[in-house]
Amino acid sequence: MQELIVVATLTAKPGHEAVLKAALERVVPPSRAEAGCIRYDLHFDLEHPGRFVVLEAWRGAEAHALHETTPHFLELIKAVDGLVDVQVLKLNQLM
Repeated sequence: MQELIVVATLTAKPGHEAVLKAALERVVPPSRAEAGCIRYDLHFDLEHPGRFVVLEAWRGAEAHALHETTPHFLELIKAVDGLVDVQVLKLNQLM
């Protein structure tokens, strides 16, 4: 099973920065506690207020797919629906 790296960039629409930040902060601890989680780190962009980057590592695509069904992840999606722009990269290490 190959480790899956996920880079999620979430940018709040104007006026929704605090909502996004709070929602992301709530999802970190339970995500880190998942059996398939290797890494789940939340960062903020120094040059673009309201832009956050989550660097994740999972014990394979199945572990990440399970993460996307958890109550805390679904609550995150509900809390920020329509308030953010999201870009997700799913990567496997080449070398």
